[in-house]
Amino acid sequence: MNKKRNRVAFPPYRIFDHTADLGVEIYGINERDLFCNAAFAVFDIMTDINLVHARKEKEIFVEGGDLEELLVNFLREMLYLYNGEGLLLKEFVISVMDNFHIKGIAKGELFSRARHRMNIEIKAITYHWVEIRKTRETWIGRVIFDV
Repeated sequence: MNKKRNRVAFPPYRIFDHTADLGVEIYGINERDLFCNAAFAVFDIMTDINLVHARKEKEIFVEGGDLEELLVNFLREMLYLYNGEGLLLKEFVISVMDNFHIKGIAKGELFSRARHRMNIEIKAITYHWVEIRKTRETWIGRVIFDV
């Protein structure tokens, strides 16, 4: 990422209606930015991200068969870090990325009932409607969260 979040003129993501699930369209100036914004969206949707501090670093390594599978696996790893380790994350830096691998760091802190409130529980990241495409101005990703 691209350490600065507001490098683009539009929000990093938007939510769209999708039956009982939650659809999210993500934007980025490049592929790395798109993936970082997708991870940010997961935690921004689940909690008040402004109350999360970047105190703890977690190394990330994810593989996939193509960009779409890589995005789903990356977001599943983010969800695992919350469900399995209790981490709320807010900053993401991807140091190495190709169509099949991501290596980077996620920063955040452990969930605290005293300080954090959960808004929406994301149960899973699905392959349904997953898409990544490049336009002239930006990269756009689409993913469906099972809530």
